[in-house]
Amino acid sequence: MTCQLASLACDANDPLRLAQFWAVALRWEVGEETCGLVSLVPTDGTRFEIDFALVPERKGAFANRIHLDLTTASLDDQMDTVERLISLGARHIDIGQGPDDDHVVLADPEGNELCIIGPTNQFLSTCGRLGSITCAGTRDVGHFWSSVLGWPLVWDQGDETAIRAPDLAGPMITWGGVLRHPKLGKNRLHLDIAPFADGDQQAEVERLVTLGARRIDIGEGDVDWVVMADPDGNEFCVLTPR
Repeated sequence: MTCQLASLACDANDPLRLAQFWAVALRWEVGEETCGLVSLVPTDGTRFEIDFALVPERKGAFANRIHLDLTTASLDDQMDTVERLISLGARHIDIGQGPDDDHVVLADPEGNELCIIGPTNQFLSTCGRLGSITCAGTRDVGHFWSSVLGWPLVWDQGDETAIRAPDLAGPMITWGGVLRHPKLGKNRLHLDIAPFADGDQQAEVERLVTLGARRIDIGEGDVDWVVMADPDGNEFCVLTPR
């Protein structure tokens, strides 16, 4: 039994504006706005959406534990992407990248980090515009998520791991080693997973506990999803079957 990745959820102070920014960044489409939530619909065969949900809290000082890496086809594409996103409210930031790194680090209009990867990057060369959901995390949590989703490891060396859907659709999910900052409050971005249509939510929750997850309460109230934390303490939600 495995789950499917249903969505990447992102907290937002202005969901529509942030969705519009990321629609340009990823070349996806903005869906309908419903009760303070705006979904970004993929146009490239990716099988999950990105959901921007309204929250009052601002982003904290530390870098998010999840950010997105966007691929580019040429140096001109990389430069044009950076310039276009800056015109939409992004800004350059320094998170310790070196002068020889081939990626450009930006923050979106609400401060969420993202990387515009150079065209010479071979690791993400088979991915679409969304190259990677890039996570700060330990090697063990990469193995945990491989078991959760049934996605094989495509990289497992040192402290770095990466998984990808077996048919190579959509981006990789990568983990880059030890956590540098303490976790202060709920993560700004998290994964939403769901059993397949013939699955069972409670049975899946129990399976995830055996893999090292735990149920947590973030004040979500009476909802039809279950909030859990992975072995690194990162929140994720188990939705109903779909």
